[in-house]
Amino acid sequence: MIIKASAALRNDYTTISNLAKETKEPIYITKNGEGDMVLMSIDAFEKREQILELRSRVLQAEQERLSGAKTMSVSEARKALRERLNEV
Repeated sequence: MIIKASAALRNDYTTISNLAKETKEPIYITKNGEGDMVLMSIDAFEKREQILELRSRVLQAEQERLSGAKTMSVSEARKALRERLNEV
């Protein structure tokens, strides 16, 4: 976990920005010794958003399966994908 004071962000933005890009980790910014905000690179943020979207889709599919929605086996899915690929 990377923690920096808000003064570091104000006084040395470039270093903090580079640190966020290099580590691809969120940087926790404190103000008066208390947590205030989290800073991360755009790439890290976009990757995090993609992961959250994928998790949401998986959860939705699992809820549908548990509710009795029609499912297919792996071989049926492969066959359907091959058919779609041949259509293109």
